[in-house]
Amino acid sequence: MYHFFVQQEQISEREIRIEGGDVNHIRNVLRMNPGEQVTVSGMEGEKEYRCEIARIEEDSVTLKILWAQDADTELPSHICLFQGLPKGDKMELIIQKAVELGVYEIVPVATKRAVVKLDKKKEEAKRKRWNAISESAAKQSKRMLIPQVRPVMDFAQAVEYAKTYDRKLIPYELADGMEKTRELIHSFGPGDSIAVFIGPEGGFEEKEIALAQ
Repeated sequence: MYHFFVQQEQISEREIRIEGGDVNHIRNVLRMNPGEQVTVSGMEGEKEYRCEIARIEEDSVTLKILWAQDADTELPSHICLFQGLPKGDKMELIIQKAVELGVYEIVPVATKRAVVKLDKKKEEAKRKRWNAISESAAKQSKRMLIPQVRPVMDFAQAVEYAKTYDRKLIPYELADGMEKTRELIHSFGPGDSIAVFIGPEGGFEEKEIALAQ
């Protein structure tokens, strides 16, 4: 069953109105008809709606809500992936798989050893593409929300943003090893928010690790 995301203001008591690019997708790509059923989530991901297509018009699709239920398919913990910018198009695959695995949000990080350097114009285009990939992966894996790919941050900004999370992890080749990692992960509880930093191909500089510590 096809799954779509809408803004909260598009949801009323009995109907949901789909607008934008999804209208063309429903009409001309999927070639759906009134009477067919779809599932819908609001951007906040709090509820899932089972709907029936009522009307397909030029610029909108009106859905009749059949029933709604609380979303229970998301992970109990919010996980944020702080990803050092990799070479080439690797970031696209990382975003796709991270969303499929359940991350809550993704922060691209411009680390010292990252080969990729994005100016504002390139970053804006890349981020638009990255968020489109996140939305597509969220639909494909039937997520209840679309994880946001945030603007690129430098390492100091990323560390500051990570303070909003309960737990912070950096896999680092000069750290204590897998046994310590297992102990840390086993100490996490349901509902803990978790920030995970992954470096680029060249890894992290010692100064970056010191700043994070």
